[in-house]
Amino acid sequence: MIKLYDSSKKEKSIFEPLEKNKVKIYVCGPTVYDSSHLGHARSAIAFDILHRVFKINNYQVTMVKNFTDIDDKIIKKIKQSKISLEEITTKYINEYKNDMKNLNILPNTLEPKATQNIDNMISMIQILLEKEYAYITQNGVYFNTSKHNQYGKLSNKNDTNNQSRIIIDENKKNKKDFALWKLEDKNGLGYNSSFGYGRPGWHIECSAMIDKHLNKDKNSTHSIDIHGGGADLLFPHHENEEAQSICATNKPLAKYWIHNGFVNIDGEKMSKSLGNSFYLKDILKIYDPEIIRYYTLCTHYRKDLNFNEQDILSSKKRLDKLYRIKKLIYDIKESINDKEFEDKIKSSLNDDLNSVKALSIIDELITSSNDILTNEPKNKTIKKQLLSNILFLNQSLGIGYQDPYKYFQFGIKDDELIMINDLILKRTQAKQKKEFSKADKYRDELKNMNINIMDTQNGTVWEKI
Repeated sequence: MIKLYDSSKKEKSIFEPLEKNKVKIYVCGPTVYDSSHLGHARSAIAFDILHRVFKINNYQVTMVKNFTDIDDKIIKKIKQSKISLEEITTKYINEYKNDMKNLNILPNTLEPKATQNIDNMISMIQILLEKEYAYITQNGVYFNTSKHNQYGKLSNKNDTNNQSRIIIDENKKNKKDFALWKLEDKNGLGYNSSFGYGRPGWHIECSAMIDKHLNKDKNSTHSIDIHGGGADLLFPHHENEEAQSICATNKPLAKYWIHNGFVNIDGEKMSKSLGNSFYLKDILKIYDPEIIRYYTLCTHYRKDLNFNEQDILSSKKRLDKLYRIKKLIYDIKESINDKEFEDKIKSSLNDDLNSVKALSIIDELITSSNDILTNEPKNKTIKKQLLSNILFLNQSLGIGYQDPYKYFQFGIKDDELIMINDLILKRTQAKQKKEFSKADKYRDELKNMNINIMDTQNGTVWEKI
């Protein structure tokens, strides 16, 4: 049984899929005009855990995350850089995908781009015009919020001043009406449509892509099971998506709405406009990506994450302990299922993705395992169970997947790496020739570099201490 906190209902409820043992999830992806930051990582990891939770509960998961590759911010970047839309968006999409791979995010089922779904957006806008839920002004096509009597119900907000990316247009019927289509000069970046040359508004793209790619069963009560994103998207983005989707398709967009908390630095919401947004690519030069993943899991996904280095270092120490356990079972190849441990982790995550509780269970496992292996270093049963447990942690939380020695080698410079491997090779050759004093000399040289080596069945492995 999976329980999830529904942002629209403001309570946890038991998840009941639209179709048995299947779940369709749509998560709002990045606007690709710049490099990804810690906020992108936080959201991606939160919904990756959701993805994994459904998989360990034997659901068939359809996970969709879009790329907004046509937007005011992108157009501004084009004007500043004199680079084409395709070049800019391709660059940042590839960067984002590489960052997600580094963070061990499971692959998405689909990753639609806004520019590849313009026709579907135009079709949905046309339907809204025909139903008189939308109207045309000299600047574009707008959704008439006064025609939708449930507007504001999803977010419990109806504040015009809080509208994001709002268009100032004196011809709008209501201040809170939002753009479905922005008319452009023929020389500008845009697309042809029956209501004029232009480009889509931000909100319409997700509704149109969900309808195209996921709303296959027109008789279902909702288009998808779950819609997710950052807490800042609940209003107005998701409120506007829900409104236009209900009016166009005659049913609510999602059965459940899930939102992750903000990332704060020095107590402020992370924002490029405040100049305190940490680029992920820079953070990953300093810290192993798995440490950043573990760090975000130390705070429940719905709570705000207060970014600071002290907490990252604390997270690293906890993850280090897991990898030291993995070193103790380095030569173990067979596993024995530990159902009790798996059930505890699964129960925690099934309760609204409670990663904080799951990590505390891991801490307990590490402590108890160290105690047992200190007294019984050759206990094969506990070692085989530990191997199974670590494999399950990768499956459920996406942690513990690296070679333990490689994990402790993070941050080694290329020239130092060449020197270390050269000394290890020389030591191996000296041992083969039974020149043990020379082999010991190479070991001492490595030790002076703070390199600890260990001879295993798989060869010599090392770590920086």
